[in-house]
Amino acid sequence: MSVSGLFNSFLSPNRNLFRSIKNIFGFYPGNIFIYKLALRHKSASTKKINGLKINNERLEYLGDAVLNLVVADFLFKQFPYKNEGFLTEMRSKIVSRSSLNKLAIKLGIQQLIISALGQTSQPKSAGGDAVEAIIGAIYIDKGYAFVHKIIINRIINLHFDMEELEDAEISFKSKMIEWGQKEKKKLEFKVVEEIGDGYNKQYMVAINVDDETLAQAQDYSIKGAENLAAEKAWQSLEPQA
Repeated sequence: MSVSGLFNSFLSPNRNLFRSIKNIFGFYPGNIFIYKLALRHKSASTKKINGLKINNERLEYLGDAVLNLVVADFLFKQFPYKNEGFLTEMRSKIVSRSSLNKLAIKLGIQQLIISALGQTSQPKSAGGDAVEAIIGAIYIDKGYAFVHKIIINRIINLHFDMEELEDAEISFKSKMIEWGQKEKKKLEFKVVEEIGDGYNKQYMVAINVDDETLAQAQDYSIKGAENLAAEKAWQSLEPQA
C-alpha cells in the first residue's frame, strides 16, 4: 500500500470513498474528486460552469465508450472463430443497462450514488450510469491499460459467466428499453385496443417514443404483443441502434 493510500484511507475527509473504491476495485484512487463526480447523479447537479451542469453524465459518456472498447477487445480474443453478429450480441449482454444496473447493486455502487432523489426513488438506470461514469473516472485517473485490467479482472472475470451468457437471450423489449435509456428517450408500451373477447381476445400494443408511435402489434397476451411491437420497432431502428 502506498503512503498516500494509507493516509487517505484513514485521515482524508473522503476516506470512506477511498475505502469503498479499494474494496470494490482493488486500488486506491489518485484524484478522488473525479470519482465523487462519477457518483453525482444529475438530480444532484447544483453548480454550473459556463452553463454546464456538474454531474456524472460526461463521465458516463466516456465510460460507455471505454467499456464497449474493452469488452469488444475481450470478446474478439475470447471467441476467435465467432462472427460479428455473435460478438455484438455478447457485448450487448454484458454492457446492457439492465446488466450494469444489476452489477451496480452487486458491487455496492448503488449505495454510493449522490442523488437528490433518495436511495429508494432513484431511476433504475442510475446504478448502470454510475458504473460507466466510474469506468470513465478510472480511465482519466489511471489510464487505458489500468482500466482495461480492472474491467477484465474485477468485472468480467468475476461477474460474468461466458457459457451462461451465450445461452441467455435478450428480448426485443429489453433491447428497446436499453436503447431508450442509452439515447435518453421516453419509451412507453401502451395497450391501445382490445380486440375480441373470451379466448379469442387479443391486445394491440403500441410503442411510443417521445410520445410518438413507432410501432404496433397484436397478440393474445399483452407480453406477446409488447415483444412483437418491440421487434418491429427494433428492426426500424437497427441501422442506428
